[in-house]
Amino acid sequence: MTGVLPIALEEATKTIHVLLEAGKEYVCVMRLHSNVPEDRVKEVLTEFQGKIYQRPPARASVKRRVRIRRVYYIDVLEVDGRDVLFRIGCQAGTYIRKICHDVGEVLGCGAHMQELRRTRSGPFTEDENSVTLHDIVYLYSKWQETGDLKYLRRFVLPMEKTLEILPKIYIRDSAVDAICHGAHLTAPGVVSLETGITNGCKVAILTLKGEAVALARATASTKEILNMSYGIVARNERVLMPRGTYPKMWRSKTGRS
Repeated sequence: MTGVLPIALEEATKTIHVLLEAGKEYVCVMRLHSNVPEDRVKEVLTEFQGKIYQRPPARASVKRRVRIRRVYYIDVLEVDGRDVLFRIGCQAGTYIRKICHDVGEVLGCGAHMQELRRTRSGPFTEDENSVTLHDIVYLYSKWQETGDLKYLRRFVLPMEKTLEILPKIYIRDSAVDAICHGAHLTAPGVVSLETGITNGCKVAILTLKGEAVALARATASTKEILNMSYGIVARNERVLMPRGTYPKMWRSKTGRS
């Protein structure tokens, strides 16, 4: 397999599990084991959109038990004889080679995955964010020569890029350091938030400047949070910002600030 492979550095490694849970997009070449009319191939591939039951293949890194995965879309790009080129967007943990096998079973001819390329992982896409190892070597050498950070920024992105796929809650500066010390987010600390937050969903907590503070689990929906004047709105799961980045503006239980 080739394509998009996000790599996290230093503090950004704390966000990598967000990408593991994020949706993916692939371009796949499926090889049919006998000739099948193109219309029939397209018809069967359409049947694999939506929720599917899938057992991971024998050579997999997870337990082989049936599980439900969602396929958001399948677009057939080209059919050349027994080779079918298609684009697929799917939930994390979906095995494309198993889909190819199952499509072959439905068609009655058999099929296997010939080639696979990942074109998107969460917010990172092949066209907008990807660089080759040769690009990195060149850009890094240009940074060494000139000292201009624009060359590093071409392939080293802020960790906030990873959090684009999560709903966000923006907090007051006075609440930042408390969150960095592991405190849960309460209603008075919230300045604004995005729609689509539901009770139990993962959210990103950010400063008013858009800096990542923590990953948390919402305890209320967007509408409920807007109507709250006190109480916990999100439970801290992973602190992203180092302590002391923002001044301490909270008091401990002993009353000392």
